[in-house]
Amino acid sequence: MELTVESLVFLLFSLITLGGALMVVTTRNLFHAALFLMLSLFGVAGLFALLTAPFLAGIQVVVYIGAIAILIIFAIMLTPQVTAVRPTNSQWIAGVVVAVVLFALLASIVTPLMSELGVEGWGAVFAEKNPPPVPADSIARLGEAFVDPQGYMLPFEVASVLLMAALVGAVMLVRPARGAEDEASQAGAQE
Repeated sequence: MELTVESLVFLLFSLITLGGALMVVTTRNLFHAALFLMLSLFGVAGLFALLTAPFLAGIQVVVYIGAIAILIIFAIMLTPQVTAVRPTNSQWIAGVVVAVVLFALLASIVTPLMSELGVEGWGAVFAEKNPPPVPADSIARLGEAFVDPQGYMLPFEVASVLLMAALVGAVMLVRPARGAEDEASQAGAQE
């Protein structure tokens, strides 16, 4: 196997993506986990750019890093003392076992390992000798599908309502209770 610039860049972005994802699930600080999530999403954007899909790379940066990850960070920062919480998971051993089994299943499908072992029809076929060209108006058709009531308009709106509900929920968690507001205003008036 010959190491080219593309393969080195692929390895770099793969390490960024997988390293960030590993740190998301292993760090005990929720704020740091959100930052590592942003790093992992940046690695995915780099992989999209490497695949000559600049539109998907841009959407990855704008939507996932610029909107969703920032919304998560705002929710973490607006919730009092959430960074002091140390989440514990007593079922981590079962999670590791499930992750290893799913990884082995995925690796057996995407690699020619099973066909080399003599199992026929197990792996997926990804290579196409002469793939059709990408239509020139594919991005315009994607944009039309997002606003078409028969297309992706409903899931797009549901996602935006869900994100707004998460932001309102974070603000409601931060807001002090009614009695605490009255006590704070009385204490301020006495001073």
